[in-house]
Amino acid sequence: MAELQTKPTDAKVTDFLAAIADEQQRADAQVIVELMREVTKAEAQMWGPSIVGFGSCHYVYESGREGDWFLTGFSPRARNLTLYIMPGFEDYAELLGRLGKHKTGKSCLYINRLADVDLKVLRTLVKKSAAHIKRKYKPSSPGAAKGVAKQPVVKKPAAKKAAVKKAAAKKKPAARKKSASRV
Repeated sequence: MAELQTKPTDAKVTDFLAAIADEQQRADAQVIVELMREVTKAEAQMWGPSIVGFGSCHYVYESGREGDWFLTGFSPRARNLTLYIMPGFEDYAELLGRLGKHKTGKSCLYINRLADVDLKVLRTLVKKSAAHIKRKYKPSSPGAAKGVAKQPVVKKPAAKKAAVKKAAAKKKPAARKKSASRV
């Protein structure tokens, strides 16, 4: 299984934001940092080379894959500001209707500039999204969001899965022998 590339780094958020070429996008990014900091009560941290994330949670999929992810975050992209609304938008239709000019992906909210949206509605959307993730997932272990190794998570033993596979293999019918009558 490939290692997740988007993870906390030691890069400074201030340096990343200062390097944004477009002056308006840089100013918008500063406003988003303050908004997300106030809502999550967490400091901004770089996740990978281009995502500013806030807070963190620990997830475990049914497949057993697990990791840590930010509660909410954003990335100033070449064409727009991308805000990460982790639960997606299914429960937020009313808010999106009042937000202003935007586009959405599965968990991405695309905004050209903050002047296009209602900041109060955006704040509510980010707040509800972060609260949803906090309810659904456990917090990351101390230090996990800083890239520090965390304590191992106790998983259910894989022996049960192996036993089920073994039992299923025993029940398979025997392969038929090839008939000698074929020419």
